[in-house]
Amino acid sequence: MTLLTHWPLAGLRLTTPRLELRLPNLDDLAGLAALAAEGVHDPEVQPFTAAWTDVGPEQRARSVLQYHWHRWSAWRPEDWELNLVAVRDGIVVGTQGISARDFSVRREVETGSWLGRTHQGQGLGTEMRTAALHLAFAGLGAQHAVSAAMAFNAASLGVSHKLGYREDGVERHAVRGELAVMRRLRLTAERWQEHQPFPVTVEGLTECLPWFGLG
Repeated sequence: MTLLTHWPLAGLRLTTPRLELRLPNLDDLAGLAALAAEGVHDPEVQPFTAAWTDVGPEQRARSVLQYHWHRWSAWRPEDWELNLVAVRDGIVVGTQGISARDFSVRREVETGSWLGRTHQGQGLGTEMRTAALHLAFAGLGAQHAVSAAMAFNAASLGVSHKLGYREDGVERHAVRGELAVMRRLRLTAERWQEHQPFPVTVEGLTECLPWFGLG
């Protein structure tokens, strides 16, 4: 018996031209926590609805570890969230999430991500999202993918538009005690086929399919 016998998600690998995305091991989580401790955005703005980055470096790092461990323990085929680390040349640069509820029926996923500040502005966010979307559409048979970003988050919105998303309404949130407007975006499988920018390789998916609610 090996870990993969009981936790096949540990063998899932997504490969893009510059990145490997995988379920993190403890060393990967330590690297991701260190990135969070260094800060992942301009502290003058808050791009997340949950202001988890407004605390001190040690608490930010700890919250990253606890969040990943919580999502591992909460995994159910009808309600799952896959949080992968993105690794470039052996260095963890960020994290890419993909999640769904009742996926076998709804065939819809949601994505979210962040990069360490020193790794931003290099197109890595596009590669991370491309990998997640390839897994969703080509690997899992999704019909829709949704995402969202604060109205001021031009970088995230730019990635979405580049990959073929279309506007899907707005949400109003209270962040730091003030109104924050979030723009929703939606991508169909048909538009994804027209906009996928480069190939993605997926390894270890077959053994994971029941974990995503698929036969």
